[in-house]
Amino acid sequence: MNKKNEMIKQELSEVAEMEEQQFFEDVRLILQQAREQAYSSASAIMTYAYWNVGRRIVEQEQLGEKKAKYGSYLIKNLSVKLSDEFGTGFSVANLRNCRQLYLTFPKDSYGFSMAGKVSWSHLRNIMRISDEEERNFYLNEVANENWSVKTLERNIRSGYYKRLLSSQLPDRNNETLEFVKDPFVLEFMGVGQDTNQLESDLETAIISNLQKFLLEMGKGFSFVGRQMRVCTETTDFYIDLVFYNFILKCFVLIDLKTTKLTHQDIGQMDMYVRMFDDLKRREDDNPTIGIIFCTDKDETIVKYSVLQESQQIFASKYMTVLPTVEELQRELERNQLIYNQN
Repeated sequence: MNKKNEMIKQELSEVAEMEEQQFFEDVRLILQQAREQAYSSASAIMTYAYWNVGRRIVEQEQLGEKKAKYGSYLIKNLSVKLSDEFGTGFSVANLRNCRQLYLTFPKDSYGFSMAGKVSWSHLRNIMRISDEEERNFYLNEVANENWSVKTLERNIRSGYYKRLLSSQLPDRNNETLEFVKDPFVLEFMGVGQDTNQLESDLETAIISNLQKFLLEMGKGFSFVGRQMRVCTETTDFYIDLVFYNFILKCFVLIDLKTTKLTHQDIGQMDMYVRMFDDLKRREDDNPTIGIIFCTDKDETIVKYSVLQESQQIFASKYMTVLPTVEELQRELERNQLIYNQN
């Protein structure tokens, strides 16, 4: 009887300990959420304060006219006075950023409503983008995907938004295109654009930098495997890289090529996609997507192959060196020309 009572006491003690631990976790979560909300609210409050500082600078220095001469003694004097009273954070450069914030995001604009949801460090990068739709795109991505400042800077430099747009063909109403860039920029792999590396070396470089590669791929991707074997009755095939996208709810196959796209590459990927759909795809999965990574594309091959109409197979050029703005613009224009001819 005593042994049974001891067991009951032990069980009650364990339950009490678990309840107490849950109690502490609940309190910790309450405080953590409060701190996060307080930080978010403080950040938003300061952002709108900077916007109002910018508004007053424009009103006082430029009489509200955007095209008036930039800069004057007023900002310099204001910097000195504010720094004396409030300390650091009010340099001439930062006050000019306040001014730019006001001029970039009118009060009734979508950008203004989103500005309070991202940090000041993010905003300083985004507000230098001249195109409003592009600015709004980056505001959304930072707010919804929790991009770091470093990730934002890298994506702006690599033309992330423009590369997504280059895939949006007017005759293809396909949400898959929102996840297929052209070109992909893989500068983080540490291999030169002109290096005659083997496909296996390229694959290894991607796996070694998998986290960065997933960020470049976009939303919802998770890594499934490399050199995945697909067996038929007579032959084994090996697919370079396999991912799953939880937003599209489908597998994504990637075939790596270190040469210009050929019709054999397209035929091979077409076979892989059909085979994967038949042998690996589950009932609740959407059709498999195949992306061929190549160093260049030929407009004739794109025009007269299944790439023209396929909703499942895509070819994208990859660049292993971060392009300049001019190089990226030329590449996007060339891609647009190819698709316009099709």
